[in-house]
Amino acid sequence: MIAPILVTGGGGMLAHALGNLFGDEAELATRAELDITDSAAVVAAVHGRTAVINTAAFTAVDDAEVNEDLAWAINVDGAATVARACADEGARMIHLSTDYVFDGRATSPYVEDALRNPQSAYGRSKKAGEDAVLTASSHGATIVRTAWLYGARGSSFVATMLAKARAGDAVNVVTDQVGQPTWTSDVAERIRHLLDVPPGVYHATNSGSCSWWDLAVAIYESVGAPTTLVSQTTSDAFQRPAPRPAYSVLADSAPASLGIPSMRPWRDALAEALRVDFTV
Repeated sequence: MIAPILVTGGGGMLAHALGNLFGDEAELATRAELDITDSAAVVAAVHGRTAVINTAAFTAVDDAEVNEDLAWAINVDGAATVARACADEGARMIHLSTDYVFDGRATSPYVEDALRNPQSAYGRSKKAGEDAVLTASSHGATIVRTAWLYGARGSSFVATMLAKARAGDAVNVVTDQVGQPTWTSDVAERIRHLLDVPPGVYHATNSGSCSWWDLAVAIYESVGAPTTLVSQTTSDAFQRPAPRPAYSVLADSAPASLGIPSMRPWRDALAEALRVDFTV
């Protein structure tokens, strides 16, 4: 029997959390099993579904600077292909997007309809992907933006810092990038709620904010490693092909307007995630 929900990008961190939450109600399709740029394959995979959660994406931020055509093919053309198939099937579509659609220059949280002004190839492809999905979705699609994700079965800043903390390694971490560490399990729960409300653009991040340095200190504390091992630095010390947003805090005005409570504070989510996903 076909599971009512299809999750593309089934090998990723968020897909893993969605699989844990939905169980037999969802089928996780990895990239090897479903290439979202293959129109015929997408149509066949969407047939018989009530909803599709598109987590498939080109997410290598730096690589996108030199492979923008590939990022565009997946994040724009592929997303639009899924959206058209959902529209033809009458299936609900949830499409994952990112804080990188904003320029990172704000001083207060970005609301859902804030001006998008991406500063990287990755961000441009995700912005265009949002537009393509909304254009292709005749009966409406839902865009879910998230940021600073971490969870089981994937690489993340949390996993990297945890390994270094356990090894007693010293690290230099930036203080001039601020955002919201967000646990994949909490995003999955937010998506579950959004399947039952009108389509639209929504944010899904744990509440509060911190710098990468603050997050690293919290992780070192969690395993009893000396926080003096976590030194402060700035983004100038880490020159990368793609610029990182200095401010990536997202407001959740749209969910709040529907009576959906804010996602819990990032410290609370981190504490549970470290126990559940990282066996701390």
